[in-house]
Amino acid sequence: MNPHDALTEIATLLERERSSRYKSKAFRTAADTIEGLSDAQLRDTAALKRRKGIGDSTFAVIQEALAGGVPSYLVDLRERAGVQRESTLRGLLRGDLHSHSEWSDGLTSIDLMVEAARNLKHEYLALTDHSPRLRVANGLSPERLREQLSIVADLSGDGFTLLSGIEVDILEDGTLDQEPDLLDELDVVVASAHSKLRMEHGPMTRRLVRAVSDRRVDVLGHVTGRLVEGSRGTRPQSSFDPRAVFAACADAGVAVEINSRPERQDPPDELIAIALELGCLFSIDSDAHAPGQLSLIDYGAERAERSGVPPERIVTTWPLERLREWTGRRSGS
Repeated sequence: MNPHDALTEIATLLERERSSRYKSKAFRTAADTIEGLSDAQLRDTAALKRRKGIGDSTFAVIQEALAGGVPSYLVDLRERAGVQRESTLRGLLRGDLHSHSEWSDGLTSIDLMVEAARNLKHEYLALTDHSPRLRVANGLSPERLREQLSIVADLSGDGFTLLSGIEVDILEDGTLDQEPDLLDELDVVVASAHSKLRMEHGPMTRRLVRAVSDRRVDVLGHVTGRLVEGSRGTRPQSSFDPRAVFAACADAGVAVEINSRPERQDPPDELIAIALELGCLFSIDSDAHAPGQLSLIDYGAERAERSGVPPERIVTTWPLERLREWTGRRSGS
């Protein structure tokens, strides 16, 4: 097995199972270290061990790959991952409107996220790093977001489009945490609440309704804020009137996100049913913070199909031209 491919696949699978970011990054660093090395250089074990970025585990993977087998570390990860989750709906998804890079709290560069999206046969991916108030996630100031836009513009082509975007924080009063004129420049705006998640029922309802009523918003992200499993522990869902919030989404043409991260499973099934009843659009997104997490849309597709969400009401099944027409409604409001 090619050692570089083995190291990269290990990193990808570690990211998919939301393992330690340091562990997955170590394998990506090792892959970068050996990229371009000749077979002779790879087989010079003494010199290889001295290279910065090569540790005991990554060295062992390289040696096992050079010996002609699949490294045992990778075998174990493949077994843990199991058969990829499949649904009819998964095959209809064309892209993803919620992802992060190392510009905020993601683990890797933008170009690695793009490469992974291309490998999944995505037609488009929205890069939606966090907004400035979310300092714990290294949110982007207006100046940093403008700088990012110049990079995003050069990463499309050959049937793939990287969409500019943001996951803008919904502030306590329902306003959005970024300059309005800058939000107008973006292809996709995902609005999510990240703080004060235990607000009282009435104020939280008004907060979310005001946010989705802003003409700049395209997607309402992980609406309840709950955590149901994982290394961060669990967190109860926010209290609000779902009928009022989803009615506002339907009126504004804002899509309700079906967040694919297994630790979120947000919205809960009963809220998906209410959003369906009220005529909402949906967006199945990975909320990926690393390349290997883009494939988590398997989980979102499975949940949406089980809940009976019609494919035509899922914006991420739409071709890019139709998606742009939908997000373009903002400029006419």
